[in-house]
Amino acid sequence: MTALGNMHQTAPLGAALDDILVETGALDEKYWVNAKNEPGVMWRPIMFNQASGSRVELLRVRRGGQLTPHIHPGPVHGYTIYGTWYYLEHNWIACEGSYLFEPPGDCHTLTCGDCDEMMAIFFLSGPLLYVDEARNVIGYDDNQTILEKAREHYEAVGLGASYVEQFVR
Repeated sequence: MTALGNMHQTAPLGAALDDILVETGALDEKYWVNAKNEPGVMWRPIMFNQASGSRVELLRVRRGGQLTPHIHPGPVHGYTIYGTWYYLEHNWIACEGSYLFEPPGDCHTLTCGDCDEMMAIFFLSGPLLYVDEARNVIGYDDNQTILEKAREHYEAVGLGASYVEQFVR
């Protein structure tokens, strides 16, 4: 245990942590965690950096699916693997091959609208703050809450709660 909390793996200065290789092509539903209260939205953990609070995840949204409006206090980078998606608050549409940079503090509501399904990979720094219409924080997710949701999901589908630990650094 360190001052940063329960760190899964640490390395001496100048030493490298273990690699992570995730076979992301499989669309087997058991690997995808359904977002509670957000039908048609699912995510797959790729990497959790416990020292920095950053993470990498794949996001899939099916036709009509929509994330709760939220704000990221840290920067977000995204890359669209397939499909199209957009934020209700912006006037652009991301399509296959699109790169996105979200500056800290941007409030948005992700949806894929009429697209059958989209998949994108996101590199997030810090928590995700869920907000209401007045931008009051009504909930949050960070590495700890996301890890717990993943543990519950993987236990329920028979992979075991510890399945997600391979992604923690």
